[in-house]
Amino acid sequence: MELMEDEFGYIKIDKYKKTTIDTLALRYENIITEIGENPKREGLLKTPERVSKAMLYLTHGYGLDPAEILRSAMFKEEYKQMVLVKDIEVYSLCEHHMLPFFGKAHVAYIPNTCIVGLSKIPRVVDAFARRLQVQERLTTDIRDCIQETMNPLGVAVVIECQHLCMQMRGIQKQNSVTTTSAFTGEFLKETTRSEFISLIGTKLH
Repeated sequence: MELMEDEFGYIKIDKYKKTTIDTLALRYENIITEIGENPKREGLLKTPERVSKAMLYLTHGYGLDPAEILRSAMFKEEYKQMVLVKDIEVYSLCEHHMLPFFGKAHVAYIPNTCIVGLSKIPRVVDAFARRLQVQERLTTDIRDCIQETMNPLGVAVVIECQHLCMQMRGIQKQNSVTTTSAFTGEFLKETTRSEFISLIGTKLH
């Protein structure tokens, strides 16, 4: 696949390599046959190609460097209070069944001499989410990237998601939500962590 940088400095998929699409499409055609369908019928003729492009888009995070996304918009600033970006939409694929899980991420950090452009935090979330993931690792990936790249006084990440592998198959519990959290530095202190938890549960808009 070919990657392209837009005016905001965010790498996105522009088009796909034909050889990659052809290879994946053949495999998806075989899968369709093996489950008992006819890939040659009208409604399925282009399905292997469409699914191939969809899969490459859903996993395009492998072509992104989350740390570089942060470094592209870091600015010196003496602000040392909590910076919180909450309700960030999350869409990912469970690596166990390759079924979607989706929900929201809440990410905060306490600056230590520098801040980052606010849009870069959702970009980092997306860069890690658009891979084969488990929610637990996604949470720590985001935390560790921000901590290691910006060296803030602390980082907090909470993710709340619904998993189709639980809702469509297996236990089939439709209303369950999985919450994961990861903290560093100042957020390991009860008072700071409590403030963060309070803020992500407060509707200010």
